[in-house]
Parts: sequence; C-alpha cells; structure tokens
Amino acid sequence: MRWVRHAIWVIAALVLGACGTHLWNSAGGAVPPHSGTGLRVATHNVHYIILSRETGAWSLQDWETRKPALDTAFKALDADLVAFQEMESFARGSDGSVNLARDWLLDRNPDYALAAHGDWQSFPVTQPIFYRKDKLTLRDQGWFFFSDTPDVIYSRTFNGSWPAFSSWAEFEDRKGRVFRAYNVHFEYRSASNRRLSAELVAKRLTPVVQSGMPVVVLGDLNVLQGWAAMDRLAEAGLSFLNPPGTTYHLNAGINLLGAIDHIGLSQQLKSIGGPYVLRGKFSGDWPSDHYPVVADLSFD
Repeated sequence: MRWVRHAIWVIAALVLGACGTHLWNSAGGAVPPHSGTGLRVATHNVHYIILSRETGAWSLQDWETRKPALDTAFKALDADLVAFQEMESFARGSDGSVNLARDWLLDRNPDYALAAHGDWQSFPVTQPIFYRKDKLTLRDQGWFFFSDTPDVIYSRTFNGSWPAFSSWAEFEDRKGRVFRAYNVHFEYRSASNRRLSAELVAKRLTPVVQSGMPVVVLGDLNVLQGWAAMDRLAEAGLSFLNPPGTTYHLNAGINLLGAIDHIGLSQQLKSIGGPYVLRGKFSGDWPSDHYPVVADLSFD
C-alpha cells in the first residue's frame, strides 16, 4: 500500500503544480481603451482553416462557429496595426485565392485596409497586416522566406520543412513619421530552423535599423524569452517586450507555457502601455488557439 500512497502524492503534486502554473500564466487579460495617442500594435495567430474538412477542429463548421469570436476579439484590440499569422484557408490543390478569415474581418471592419498582401502568385497572403486607414498610409511592402533561397516565393525552410516566411510593410503616420513592421512566424518543431530564421530576419532588418528607421517585429516566434532565436534578434538591435503569461492555450484556455507570441522594438520605439494579452472567450468561443498580444508604442 505504501507505493499506492506514494503514487497518489505524486499525482496530487503534479496536479497542484499544473494548476499553479496555469494560474501563474493566466495573469492579465484586460486591455485598456486606446488613449488615442501613440501607436497601438498587435499580433495574433488565428490558425488556418481546412476547406476540405466539413466538421471537426479547424473545419468549415468550426470556422462558422468561431468567426464571431474572432471579429469581437479584433474589435476589442482597438489596434492601429494588427499582424496576423496563419490567416489561411486551404485544401489540397487550392490556389490561395480563398481566405475566409481575411475577408470576414475586412468586411466587418471597413476602417481597416490590408498591407503585406497581394496576388497569391507573387505575394504570400497568409500573413497580412491590417491597419487603420485614417492613421497610417502604406508606403511599401515585401516578403522573404526562411530558406536558403529567401527571395523565391514558397521556398521550403532550411531543413526542407514547409514554407515559413516574414512579410513586412512600411507605413507613414499622420505626423509624417515612417516605420517598418515585420510580421514573422517561426517553425515550432525545429530549433535549427528557428535559429536560422532569426538570423535571416536579423540580417534583413539590420540595415533598416541602422538607417534610423523605427522597426517593430511582431509574430509567433514559437520561442520563450531567453531562447536562442530571440537572443539573435536582440543582437540585431531589438528589445522584446515581455507578455504576461501564456499566449498559446491549446484552443482550450489551458495556460501552461510562457509567451511564444512577441513584439520586438528597435531603439527608436518604446512601449508606453503593455504588452497586454487578450485572454478569454468572445461571443462564446475561442477566436483561435493563440491569444492576441497588444502594446502601445511611442516614437522616441
């Protein structure tokens, strides 16, 4: 019987530990109203939609259920700029022209326009940046893939895994200040892919930072604070904000990990509010398996 009691104590300790971790990583969740000053930016991985799947996780039926939640969460951010990852609707053989989440949000939020976006044959469309038309003007945009051939569209990652990339857009605000936003999504499985991807991002943004242009990097880095990929970006002149608690919740509100969705700033920008993590269900459902991260910025 001693081993049974021991097993019970071990299980109880594990359960209590998991509960404590969940509570610790559930800190925050409230996003204050936009003050109207500064630049509010956000990042949100919204998970792809599988067009050929009628029911089940990430299916067409699932999308119909959760799309009101995605719109409600988007409106709650009240951001001037939102970088999206996995904003994709696909089926085997699909040509990339169908994007249900993109079209749904644009239709319901006419004050926003698209950046980091174009014809799918020449511009990858799964990481668009939404921006407020009354506050920002789009000046330029582009992309590069995390690959040995980064300027070849849809090229596979360094170890041959599925394509991953950074989109970017350059904006001017109403005071004539110009900045560039990079929207990134690093692979979750391969540490070497993440490290090499971070090195490529650092290489591409270094001359922009050195020119004096403010830079913000937003996205799903799939790394915790202090991991190698983030350190490499810090060496390129970025300082990363520290989102409180979990940003990936297994599509169930389970908050066991630290933040893997991040916002990094060049020295010309500073945080004047946040970062905040927008947690909880909206309109009765989870918008995605990631929580949005949002911060208020100012130009130094």
